Amino acid sequence: MKYSKRYIAFTIVLVIVFLFKFNTFGKDYAEVGVFRGGNLDTKVWNELVANDVNSGQLKLVIDNKEYDSVNHNFYMDVNRNIMVPVKMLRDALNCSSHMYNDSQLLVEKHNLSVTFDLDQLKANVNGEVVDVSSTLVKDQDDYYISLNDLSDLLGYNCSYDIASNTLTTVDSSESASITPAKYDLRTKSRVSDVRNQGTYGTCWGFAAISALESSLLPEEKTSFSVDHMTMSNSFNVNQYDGGEYTMGMAYLAAWQGPVYEADDPYGDDYSDASLQPVKHVQEMQIIDGKDYEAIKAAVFKYGGVQTSLYSTLKSSQSKSSFYNRDTNSYCYIGTEKPNHDVVIVGWDDNYSKDNFAVPLEGDGAFICQNSWGTNFGDNGFFYVSYYDTNIGTHNVVYTKVEDTDNYDHIYQSDLCGWVGQLGYEKDQIFGANVYSANGDESVRAAGFYATGSDTEYKVYMVPNFTDESSFVNMQEVASGTLDQAGYYTIDFDTPFEVSKGERYAVVVYVKTPESEHPMAIEYDTGDPSLATVDLDDGEGYISYNGAQFTNVKTKQNCNLCIKAYSDDR
Repeated sequence: MKYSKRYIAFTIVLVIVFLFKFNTFGKDYAEVGVFRGGNLDTKVWNELVANDVNSGQLKLVIDNKEYDSVNHNFYMDVNRNIMVPVKMLRDALNCSSHMYNDSQLLVEKHNLSVTFDLDQLKANVNGEVVDVSSTLVKDQDDYYISLNDLSDLLGYNCSYDIASNTLTTVDSSESASITPAKYDLRTKSRVSDVRNQGTYGTCWGFAAISALESSLLPEEKTSFSVDHMTMSNSFNVNQYDGGEYTMGMAYLAAWQGPVYEADDPYGDDYSDASLQPVKHVQEMQIIDGKDYEAIKAAVFKYGGVQTSLYSTLKSSQSKSSFYNRDTNSYCYIGTEKPNHDVVIVGWDDNYSKDNFAVPLEGDGAFICQNSWGTNFGDNGFFYVSYYDTNIGTHNVVYTKVEDTDNYDHIYQSDLCGWVGQLGYEKDQIFGANVYSANGDESVRAAGFYATGSDTEYKVYMVPNFTDESSFVNMQEVASGTLDQAGYYTIDFDTPFEVSKGERYAVVVYVKTPESEHPMAIEYDTGDPSLATVDLDDGEGYISYNGAQFTNVKTKQNCNLCIKAYSDDR
């Protein structure tokens, strides 16, 4: 019979305790002692337990989602608390979680605000100081916090099953929303500096860059170049022509940027296209359809959200019947389409409708950052009513921004990104791009667009690709569901090895509810801004069933938006 190390260790402890507490050597009578496992020092006992638990696999179940210590690097400390990396809190607990000055952690959810200071056995909960059992600690470049303490302070029900080494914690709040009624990123040091676009039509670039910078705050404050985004992209536009959020997404997804403002300053009519990106943007979520709860959650968790509105104002000095200069409040009611991009940095559900220049049905407004300098509005910020015709219709939030050493190589053929969509008039399709390995590499991830919410996906790899017959060798490497539309990078379950010169295919199956054309494509629409679309840089295929594939350039004259990411072997 096989026994686990846990029971062997426990048996040894019992034997030692028995020999030293209950032995009768040299005595002609027996003494009765009190056993509490126990007369062992608590610190020693807890350390034995923690070492035993950490020698195996530890599991977490947070709001019915499972995590393991192998992939997420959590552990039990000597206080028998489960210490989790701070970087996993945001998504695991569906909360706002940020480090300030490398020494203080702020976690927010519902109407609760919890602050921990490094190496301190105290926490601050909505202004009240309370004791905790384990401190916020730093281990190399990562910070760890006790999930036991945090669960108690956030109102979670928490329990530990020693038999399975599993901590289960469930949000017990009755609130359906994770966000409070009022929130302002300015008070959290999570907004970028207000800038001025001048006479150029670059609001889309400023909104994208400002939202991107906000997503890195407060941990990392930087200034990226709007000049580079608006001039060194793959579109045939100048800075007076204007643009839209999909252009910024394409530029970032292609690793054409961002670059630092200091290396490519704004407004000099020159951009250095040879500059290399200083960050790799791997995920950008699109929130459509005036889903205000989703917008608030995105601001709360990730930072500023790029959005569009119809502006009847032309500059900081303009007047409009839709703008109340006294309260810095704007609301357009009409049929005009968006013509200006701003960044949502907060909201106030109780902001009075009487603050607006037009009569409205109810209260509530978003707090927005503009790109007309600090002379506009409240030092560059203004309120936009929830009842505005366009606010919140098209929104982008930058949800995964990584250092440039995350992957060694990117393979792509869609430098203009998501221009159109392709499909078989049903909600699912297989798409594949074929690439040739530049060296002996490990392909670790694929990048593609979800063109709608709740998109199911499966990713396959095909080795030694020769022609359409090679698709019979598809090997599944990843699967899942994407809640929002947007651009995503999906890491493989296991890296896929390729040799120098080997042709391989990345196959993506997507199923997007209520869509007839679920695959994002790049093609020449005839729009002068897309005159530089190159359809000779890719080899793509589509299939309605995953068995019979058709070349998309031959039949549809387009490229598929499917990228591959690899590391050198």
